[in-house]
Amino acid sequence: MRIISGLLKGRNILIPGGIRPTQNKVRKAIFDILGDIAGLTFLEIFAGSGAVGFEALSKGADRVIFIEKNHLCGETIKRNISLLKAASCEVLSLDAQKAILLLHKRKEYFDVIFLDPPYYQDLGKKTLQTLGAYDILAPCGFIIIQSFRKERLPKETEKFVLVKEARYGDTVLALYNKR
Repeated sequence: MRIISGLLKGRNILIPGGIRPTQNKVRKAIFDILGDIAGLTFLEIFAGSGAVGFEALSKGADRVIFIEKNHLCGETIKRNISLLKAASCEVLSLDAQKAILLLHKRKEYFDVIFLDPPYYQDLGKKTLQTLGAYDILAPCGFIIIQSFRKERLPKETEKFVLVKEARYGDTVLALYNKR
């Protein structure tokens, strides 16, 4: 897979087997929605290959943290960090809920939080609730959840409200911000 835009455009990234990487058209749509992310902090939860986080880095994100509990995926992301000489990246090899709690304890905040959980496990909704309980979203930040079109995400939670939803084939991108 290749990085599709920014400073690292055209660079290859390794993809571990057995995952569903975010398609190019969806990655492009994510950054079209976000606009200029230069200097922002970016968190990718359920990172898989890390393709979206590496795209963010290429588009000028200041710091990218990847959360991925699968050992093979985490090691592949680390190899990609090394290949891209991406010093401003970190991999947390933890369950998403535990990693969010750790980041909360470290008092880290992110301008953009992207999550692409495995389909049909309600992890988008569960992780959104965890993010509400352990607030790591910057005051004017955004959460983007990628899901399958048949999955239902809440229109609002106690802390977040859905501000935009876009469909790309069977993929839905839901954009939330703080109330």
